[in-house]
Amino acid sequence: MEEAVAEQAQEKQGTGEVVLAMRGISKAFPGVQALDNVDFELRRGEIHALLGENGAGKSTLIKILSGAYSKDAGEIIIRGQPVEIANPLAAMRLGVAVIYQEFNLVPQLSVAENVLLGHEPFRRVRQLIDFATMRRQCQQYLDAVGAEFSPDTLVKDLSVAERQLTEIAKALSLRGEILVLDEPTATLTDREIERLFSVLRQLAAEGKSIIYVSHRLQEVHQICDRVTVLRDGKKVATLPVSEASVPKLIRLMVGRSLDEQIPKAAAEIGAELLRVEGLTSEGHFYDVSLTVRHGEIVGLAGLVGAGRTEIAKAIFGALPVQRGRVFWEGREVRIRSPQEAVRLGIALLTEDRKEQGLVLGLPVSHNITLPSLRKISTPFGLSLSREREEAERLVEELDVRPRDIRRLVRYLSGGNQQKVVLAKWLFSDARLVLFDEPTRGIDVGAKREIHQLIGRLVQRGVGVLLISSEMPEILGLCDRIYVVREGRIAGELAREEADQVKVLSLAMGEAA
Repeated sequence: MEEAVAEQAQEKQGTGEVVLAMRGISKAFPGVQALDNVDFELRRGEIHALLGENGAGKSTLIKILSGAYSKDAGEIIIRGQPVEIANPLAAMRLGVAVIYQEFNLVPQLSVAENVLLGHEPFRRVRQLIDFATMRRQCQQYLDAVGAEFSPDTLVKDLSVAERQLTEIAKALSLRGEILVLDEPTATLTDREIERLFSVLRQLAAEGKSIIYVSHRLQEVHQICDRVTVLRDGKKVATLPVSEASVPKLIRLMVGRSLDEQIPKAAAEIGAELLRVEGLTSEGHFYDVSLTVRHGEIVGLAGLVGAGRTEIAKAIFGALPVQRGRVFWEGREVRIRSPQEAVRLGIALLTEDRKEQGLVLGLPVSHNITLPSLRKISTPFGLSLSREREEAERLVEELDVRPRDIRRLVRYLSGGNQQKVVLAKWLFSDARLVLFDEPTRGIDVGAKREIHQLIGRLVQRGVGVLLISSEMPEILGLCDRIYVVREGRIAGELAREEADQVKVLSLAMGEAA
């Protein structure tokens, strides 16, 4: 019996032709050795997970493969031939297609125009685009990925999951044989994830080779054949999934054992801080009522698109409301803008930290003080010495790495960028922090640190409203949980009674 299981595992791991070998790859940036003599191998028909903490070198390795970065040392062999990948066009010609977390699509164009962009079919007469042929070819690629939408649909009208299928269809149209997916399930529902996995399994069965980058370790066992782990720019292991338990992967990634239990900080829950009654923003959510107390972590759970983010934005004054009342420490208030929310002591850590939470071209120090310049103002202008002092204090307190407050935020890892956003609001003396997917797209070690920072906030008496699509995070951190379904509060659960079945049942409108 054991021999049969071993044979089956060996067959699944892909024992055929090596289609990609990256050997001795090194890459340095000023002050950072991003990759140090890294080896990576991909077989035909294999789904190979690439794991590591933020800053471990995953993105750099992928960008070297895609032609976005040049390597300092090492060699790349594709289908047995040494190659030089000077730019993304060269990578595409070699059959390498990268599907990033932030999609590379033109929203105003149709699916067909996006899928065949750059290699459209032309009519012989007058060299005009042959749209009929374009739609027919696009339909073949959409059929290959199980898409149920039309080639004529505008990309801006697609859901996130449908845009992802469009990206995969686009990769197939470029004759991609090596597909790289970067955090492909970060914003998908469970049903959409299973559909994506079905597509990937079918592509692997047809001989495509897939590199799968994700921070969701449970997915490795669901979809991948082998796992390669990077740490601090070095490869630490490649192993089959049969040997890759979640605790083992965590130890490999962080170089130490982490307790998988989400840490719940002991905090004294005080008086009511925020109360919302019957809040409505037409087209987004309806008749929402909730409360948050000092020192309390309140969760907003629900499926993607249920209206959780919109509720947080409305509380923060970034989304207009038509009805409802908001009370701040027992006093009714009207919050018509984020500036008014900040003055009250409300902070919002947005889901998209790069687009809405940070100014990537500014250094850490400026990002921290930007919303609260009054605190470093003098009659003669801004006090740069005070800014430096406060930024260094918060960088030390939150363990932002590297500790250089002059470093541009764009060069920090995702977890450290999130810490800078939190430092910004700590500097503003926020008393209520709205977290929207605070650990999305960051590694397990950084997640642990963010959880601990949230715990330290509530121990200071700060109230927290936490939006998360990760069930362990919601169940592990929250004192109470509101479940949102289709823009309405479907139920409220105390910590003691909440479990995954009850939360999902409320979120999906099914009986527990």
